[in-house]
Amino acid sequence: MSDNQAMEKADLVRVFVKGGIISPGDFQKIIQTARSLGASYIHLGSRQDILFPLKNKDIQVLDETFKSIQTNYDTDGESYQNIVSSFTALDVMPTTHWLASHIYHYILDTFDYQPSLKINIVDPVQTLVPLFTGNINFVAANKENYWFVFLRFSEISPSPWCAPELVFGYDLAHLAKALEAIRPQEAGLSYERVYEKARKPLKINVQAIDQELNFPEATSPYYEGMNRVAGGKYWLGLYWRNNRFSIDFLEALCALCLTTTIGKLSLTPWKSLIVRGIAEKDRLSWEKLLGKFGINIRHSSLELNWHLPVLEEEAQEIKNYLVRALDKQDISTYGLSFSIKVSPKMVLFTSIVIEKNLGENGEGKSRTFNIMYSKDFNPNLMEYSYFVKGVPLETLPALLIQLSHLYYDQLDVKRRGEYPEPGKLTKPLGYKKYQCSNCLTVYNEEYGDPGSGVEAGTSFSKLPTDYCCSVCDSPKSAFRLI
Repeated sequence: MSDNQAMEKADLVRVFVKGGIISPGDFQKIIQTARSLGASYIHLGSRQDILFPLKNKDIQVLDETFKSIQTNYDTDGESYQNIVSSFTALDVMPTTHWLASHIYHYILDTFDYQPSLKINIVDPVQTLVPLFTGNINFVAANKENYWFVFLRFSEISPSPWCAPELVFGYDLAHLAKALEAIRPQEAGLSYERVYEKARKPLKINVQAIDQELNFPEATSPYYEGMNRVAGGKYWLGLYWRNNRFSIDFLEALCALCLTTTIGKLSLTPWKSLIVRGIAEKDRLSWEKLLGKFGINIRHSSLELNWHLPVLEEEAQEIKNYLVRALDKQDISTYGLSFSIKVSPKMVLFTSIVIEKNLGENGEGKSRTFNIMYSKDFNPNLMEYSYFVKGVPLETLPALLIQLSHLYYDQLDVKRRGEYPEPGKLTKPLGYKKYQCSNCLTVYNEEYGDPGSGVEAGTSFSKLPTDYCCSVCDSPKSAFRLI
């Protein structure tokens, strides 16, 4: 990371948009404030927050703006956190039967403090907002306005832990505040003890868990373009490839919202903006707005389904390279999502992760990467395995194609509800696949093993006798034909 990039990150204003829900009027005041302080664009964060560079450090202007719209902000990093919600998925994708707009608003209104822990309030049926990227994750149950409680602190365990009871929606804030007081990340306690200690003094409404949480099928979300919904209205999803949303355009967008009675805007963790409730009679006005500013709303799924950290130029360059390389192969990645991890602090919520090996100089061909994928290609399970380790950038496209084949293979198995005969997982191409019986890494003769110096097209029988699994170092004899 360059010194200029590090300076930019330190000088960002982070605006907390509770639940990712904001009125056009408040959004307009935020972007006008950003402009007055020297910014020409804003960024959207993965926790549904708004960020912009603070070039003119006039804290008084910030204080006056955010006091007037009752919104908090931060300029010193990670002292406070935004509350994430799946409100943005309403009308965009299927939702739990009892979850409606007013439920989200009532619950969010009970949070009368700015949390220092990451809190998620999410519907498990939708796939637009990840379930477990928070420290405290409230996940909707089948019982009306009752929620599962999942805790996840890397200091305790990387996997989320489910509390033994459901909690009523209007008591979530009380429980979250009690958990914050314990500071679980520093207490040195188990999840069970942390929850017990926070829960004991509270008088809250709870119910027994009579049905385990069902995770949605792992599909990458669609969040762009003009889309018709029931009732004849539309929602519009907006995405910028470089995550620099022009203030000129956003001001015009807010003005059109106000003249067409759009009451709410919502932000997604995929760094996009959703406008819902567009009437048929106003559709042409919105299309004219997009045309006037040259806004593209037809990005491919290969371009959309990536999660990158804000202002990480290296991650953006790697993504651009991979998208171009995969696009040339004319392959489908529908259902898969990708992220590029260049920092150990990054929270994962995609099915495939390209991880840069840390501790290297990061220059030229000396850079190496690992590829990880989530269990069943479902990031909500929060269990990741390595597909390959220590491979150069140039080999990543072929390896990602190989991994995408594995995804579609297991998807086909799930849909049939049975396991096919060996060798029948995919259409025969003249190449065979062998799987390590210890870690399940696959050697595909079509792609070889570039990380171990094995060229594409090398048959398994011609591998040297001392060939080892690139992930767990098991010998060649541990592989079985699949």
